[in-house]
Amino acid sequence: MSRIGRLPVTVPESVKVEIKGSEVHVKGPKGEMKRSFSTQLGIALENGQIQVTRSSDEPRVRALHGTTRALINNMVTGVSTGFTKVLEVDGVGYRVEMDGSKLALYVGYSHPIIIEPPAGIFFEIESKARLVKINGYDSEVVGQLAADIRKVRPPEPYLGKGIRYQGEKIRRKAGKAAKGKGAAAKK
Repeated sequence: MSRIGRLPVTVPESVKVEIKGSEVHVKGPKGEMKRSFSTQLGIALENGQIQVTRSSDEPRVRALHGTTRALINNMVTGVSTGFTKVLEVDGVGYRVEMDGSKLALYVGYSHPIIIEPPAGIFFEIESKARLVKINGYDSEVVGQLAADIRKVRPPEPYLGKGIRYQGEKIRRKAGKAAKGKGAAAKK
């Protein structure tokens, strides 16, 4: 039995869950989500907990067991508390501004990069700390949007400037001066 798949998903009181066959509909204070899952898995709501069971021990069904439970847990967590990703903008002259609900990135290009939030997503910025917070109820959309924003100007290894996740460690490389000294010493 899957260690993740066998764990029940606890449903908070503020969240309403409807299960119709293999389709799960979750509604909470932050939003609502609907998703269809494989018919080879059984999904049941009992005593405020969602339990996922599998019909056989085929490798494909076993793989879906833990994944389905994790996706349902993310749905319940998302509509009750939500998800947040934090990005840091580091570099001389780099800054982030709000343009209505849109995000404007000034990161060394000749023009600002404007990013529109998808439905259910909103941005917060702390300009002094150069932080961008991406908030939403869908974990996949929040994570993908954070990755797309980071891709605009990924952190570079020599000076470390660019857009990175909060707490991300950038492996720094030595520049030309340090490299040249080592080459001269070998001769």
